[in-house]
Amino acid sequence: MISPDLPAELKAALDARLQGVSLNEATERAALISRTYRGGGSSTAIRTAADALAYALARMPATYAAVSACLNALAEVRPDFAPSSLLDAGAGPGTASWAAAEALPSLKEFTSIDANGALRTLALDLGRDSHRLQTMDYPRGEVLTALSTAEQADFVVASYMIGEIAQPRQAELAELLWSRTRDTLLVVEPGTPAGYARIIALRERLIKLGAHVAAPCPHDGTCPLQAPDWCHFTQRLPRLRAHKQLKRADLPFEDEKFSYVALMRSVPLQRPGRVLAQPIVSKAEICVKLCTSSGISNALVPRRDKTSYQRAKKISWGDTIFDESNGAE
Repeated sequence: MISPDLPAELKAALDARLQGVSLNEATERAALISRTYRGGGSSTAIRTAADALAYALARMPATYAAVSACLNALAEVRPDFAPSSLLDAGAGPGTASWAAAEALPSLKEFTSIDANGALRTLALDLGRDSHRLQTMDYPRGEVLTALSTAEQADFVVASYMIGEIAQPRQAELAELLWSRTRDTLLVVEPGTPAGYARIIALRERLIKLGAHVAAPCPHDGTCPLQAPDWCHFTQRLPRLRAHKQLKRADLPFEDEKFSYVALMRSVPLQRPGRVLAQPIVSKAEICVKLCTSSGISNALVPRRDKTSYQRAKKISWGDTIFDESNGAE
């Protein structure tokens, strides 16, 4: 299991690039980029080296934390997963590659794809400070075009990038990602209803093409959640000093909400239930909302069952539940 905190090498690399940079100017750039994203814009708002660094300082910690949480969830279901090659689609500053390098020591080949020149340059620059990512291959190109000619990889990651593709072409993107996947595909999106909808659309399309869900779902069936509910998770992460300044924030942490799916070419050997919300603790019992192979259930653990109650108190949102027959136990 890896920490949601940025690895020491990446922190040091970002700190080194902050030398001589005006934090006030970086804060203004980060705020402009955030407004562009919230207004439906894309990474084309990032044009210069200063823009790329401001974006990395503002978003890399949260994106890294979310991808790390997904990798940890995948490791619980597939502890034997040992890919040798990674393809990071829409890689930006290389955040998902850093997380995968930290989580999967078996990786030897790293390939990234992105059309944004400023983010690509920053990713390669930061990668020089990593003993794992120094040889990363990062051809620049529009994602759909680049994927159509990319070599297959054992592990493919698409992190926070589907929303940047025009909706009519998102189905094409899903199929291209799957065609490049030799073993496992991980797709991560913001934990919003719109992000969840993109995950569900990709999930449904690829299951029809023979994919099997490894996480977070314990089945390949239709998602049982009904609107306005949606499947998402949250990861708390510490804020770096520069991160706090850029976001004009006082709290030493933030919570990143995300939706994701990990898909395999073979049927997983185990598919545990998943905790879909923070458990509700009352004086009488603990209620745990679960997604199981048979649908959504609310496991009630009474306080009088002291052993189970103490066990249930340790359960958190996003956890796997391997023994579905015992509910939250």
